Amino acid sequence: MGYSTLRQAVNDLDRHGHLLRMPVEVDPYLEMAEIQRRVYAAGGPAILFEHVKGSPFPAVSNLFGTLERARFLFRDTLSRVQDIVRLKADPTLAMRAPHRLLGHGLTALRSLPCRRRAAFLQTRVSEIPQIQSWPDDGGPFITLPQVLTEDPESPSVMSSNVGMYRVQLAGNEYESDREIGLHFQIHRGIGSHYAKAQELGTDLPVSIAVGGPPAHTFSAVMPLPEGLSELLFAGMLGGRRFRYERRGRHVLSSDADFVFVGTVTPGETKPEGPFGDHLGYYSLIHDFPVMRVEAVYHRPGAIWPFTVVGRPPQEDTSFGQLIHEITGPMVPAVIPGLHAMHAVDAAGVHPLLLAIGSERYVPYDEVRRPMELLTIANAILGFGQASLAKYLWIAAREDAGDLDLHDIEKFMGHVLERLDLTRDLHFQTQTTIDTLDYSGTGLNSGSKVVFAAAGPPRRRLGTTRPSNVAVPPFADGVRLAMPGVLLGHAPPYEQRAAALADVQRWTSAIATWSDAERDAYPLLVLCDDPTTIDSLRDFLWATFTRSNPSHDVHGVGSFVRDKHWGCDGPLIIDARGKPHHAPPLIADPRVTETVDSWFQSGGPLASIAE
Repeated sequence: MGYSTLRQAVNDLDRHGHLLRMPVEVDPYLEMAEIQRRVYAAGGPAILFEHVKGSPFPAVSNLFGTLERARFLFRDTLSRVQDIVRLKADPTLAMRAPHRLLGHGLTALRSLPCRRRAAFLQTRVSEIPQIQSWPDDGGPFITLPQVLTEDPESPSVMSSNVGMYRVQLAGNEYESDREIGLHFQIHRGIGSHYAKAQELGTDLPVSIAVGGPPAHTFSAVMPLPEGLSELLFAGMLGGRRFRYERRGRHVLSSDADFVFVGTVTPGETKPEGPFGDHLGYYSLIHDFPVMRVEAVYHRPGAIWPFTVVGRPPQEDTSFGQLIHEITGPMVPAVIPGLHAMHAVDAAGVHPLLLAIGSERYVPYDEVRRPMELLTIANAILGFGQASLAKYLWIAAREDAGDLDLHDIEKFMGHVLERLDLTRDLHFQTQTTIDTLDYSGTGLNSGSKVVFAAAGPPRRRLGTTRPSNVAVPPFADGVRLAMPGVLLGHAPPYEQRAAALADVQRWTSAIATWSDAERDAYPLLVLCDDPTTIDSLRDFLWATFTRSNPSHDVHGVGSFVRDKHWGCDGPLIIDARGKPHHAPPLIADPRVTETVDSWFQSGGPLASIAE
């Protein structure tokens, strides 16, 4: 019934054939990350690094590397948690299926946090595995932290916030063993505690737990509804109360493998980063809060868990899949008229969100158009992490039939078939976007656009590459990315004026296409090199991570009428790399060569088929 420690979970994975042991010493500088990426890509097991160079502690990665393994870790509790979420979404289930929910009413009560003192030992920041994932990272980072803060005015564990905010252990201007960097982005719960401490003129106590039962790690990343404690959820998912103790002003997770305690002084920042992040690029150096470390505790026999992020898919993809399984039933309950939504992992999650909603406002109108869908879209863009969506594509359920949001090509084709390019694009400019997205005009600054589609199809999408169509002199034809979507080439983006001239050459060329050709291909994406886009995953990543809607969405015959932008079509998205973009992640070739030899040498990695 759940695990009491991380080591217990690791041993359980080992017994059931879900663990690979690395008995040789491995360097935490790039080598461990390279191994993790390859084992994950091969659908391989969790990896226990028994000897980490420069550290007395072993480390484990890929715990959640497949959805099946994540389900396995929570096999005793997952169905019960899903039932509780369904009950919250639809209270009538208690009357319609009482046998199924029998006993679940006591689950929350039995999952309340409880006090329990831990037999911790102490260590130093520099003795922790100094894992650096990418060559240009600013230093080693904690990648699976559980950062706990309380309201400084009325501290309480039940109203605490636990979030997964990356932590830089060393490098830059941090004082060794005394300071670590705390990176939290917009729309994060810790922000309200920080703001309250700033208002009160006091330091903010922070506890960073690492490890413990896997449910604790997962709860830190779970987007819970307002008022539901991460600690309570950890107890429900883990099948065991969250145990904690207080030491001074700090709350310590008694079951954690490691706990860093310290304080953050509002207004005190230091440069943090770069860091290879989940969009597939480096997030660059910016000033973020710095935490003064007072102590680093660890349990006897502690194991350091870590993950590696980068261009998706990576291990955090499994987090998203499991979150969707658990929270899916809540979507209609939270936003009326919304039936489903899907943050697209291949596009870096926040850059592209797909949704299906109802369109019931004027059912008697002979010509259906998006109306209720726009209300739903505005609600989505004001709701939790979904508010960070940059491109929101939304379709009407009444037109969708059995449309599956996870069949991305089919869903996008459904929208493109119905999109009225003169009416159905709705922009928000000068707004906030994901901190990690550098396609905008500055940190947290950019734009959003809603593609809303309702009614019968307006066009039949082209399914083969058109031949003999006019293109600018610098382009060598066009390529088909998916039905209705073409890829075109443009010169390297250096200055905006020249880039707009490149777009104008494309619009002039497309204007000479026949009406049928323009209608069959309502979207053209401009790339630095279209030949590098060989799959739908490549297309999604390149298009939506490298474009800022207000600046990079253009169209043939574009106009602004009463402050509304539209075009006669096709649309053009300029997805070239821009000078202000962050660089993409590229592995160190020397490390790649070293790890190659390990996979080929007949050692423990040789059994992993890539």
